[in-house]
Amino acid sequence: QVQLVESGGGLVQPGGSLRLSCAASGSIFNIYNMAWYRQAPGKQRELVAIITSDGTSNYGDSMEGRFTISRDNAKTTVYLYLQMNSLKPEDTAVYLCKVKVVETSTLVDYWGQGTQVTVSS
Repeated sequence: QVQLVESGGGLVQPGGSLRLSCAASGSIFNIYNMAWYRQAPGKQRELVAIITSDGTSNYGDSMEGRFTISRDNAKTTVYLYLQMNSLKPEDTAVYLCKVKVVETSTLVDYWGQGTQVTVSS
């Protein structure tokens, strides 16, 4: 089991910045990758950014150049971050952290509860 706790969401003006954090604890020994997704009202959940165990990162089409994903390994917790710059109203959504781990030769996804990001003047 993996526990995920997100933080850092809030209200920001267009053009502003936010940094989201996700703390992963529990069975974090075999993390395959970690990712941020977002879901706006009435829209499908979409990938924001993903980072693999070797540090390779990829971004959704509209996020490249504005968002940066990173991770930091502590002793019993792995932290996933999302630095968001030049925010636009269309970035408004619930942002969710997802961790994919290897459990008994199977890939299992764990999701956080989400943190609300609202971009508005």
